[in-house]
Amino acid sequence: MASFADIAIVSCGVMSLELRALQDEGFLDTEHILYTTPGLHQNPFELERQLFDQVKKAKETAEKVIVVYGGKFCYVNTKDPTRTMKTLILELQPNVVRIEATHCMDMIASEEERNRIAQEVAGGESVWWMTPGWIKYRNQVFKGMDKAEANENFGRHTGGAIVLDAIGFTEKYMEEKPEEFLDYSDWMGLPIQPYTVTLDRFKSMLTKAAEQMNG
Repeated sequence: MASFADIAIVSCGVMSLELRALQDEGFLDTEHILYTTPGLHQNPFELERQLFDQVKKAKETAEKVIVVYGGKFCYVNTKDPTRTMKTLILELQPNVVRIEATHCMDMIASEEERNRIAQEVAGGESVWWMTPGWIKYRNQVFKGMDKAEANENFGRHTGGAIVLDAIGFTEKYMEEKPEEFLDYSDWMGLPIQPYTVTLDRFKSMLTKAAEQMNG
């Protein structure tokens, strides 16, 4: 098993729940995990600022840094479309590697697996995918979006919203805060349901990045 003892992790706050679960189970043996504010895909300039700040801080405690961010969907620079997540990672060198995922849902389930789940749960209809962080950090992830915009944004997803949950967060949230959960569903104009998955894919991505650093 790869060791993360000499590696720091810088992640979007949306993935903090899964990363803490991996720390708790002993898979991640690093003490150095830093987070950026959840939902910064809506503010690429702030995302860039926080990412650079946190990687700089991470390098004060560890020589190597793994960045837990998606590629093409998490950072879209409208002012300079050629400036991509790949550009940022190159500028953050040396000793910085990003896990190979397109977005946080892809860290938990591959596109093939998501298609299979959509077929099983929603008869192949279009699904709006989420991870537990999209529930916990709803106000940050959808900052500034009103109900009309939400209905317009989510309306085409006739298969509803599915939370790829590897940590049992959503069911607990539904039990403890049923009104908030129903309010979220109403605001989106979609039924929300959890789908139980594992953290195996996320673990393999982190392991691959660690091996790349230690290679």
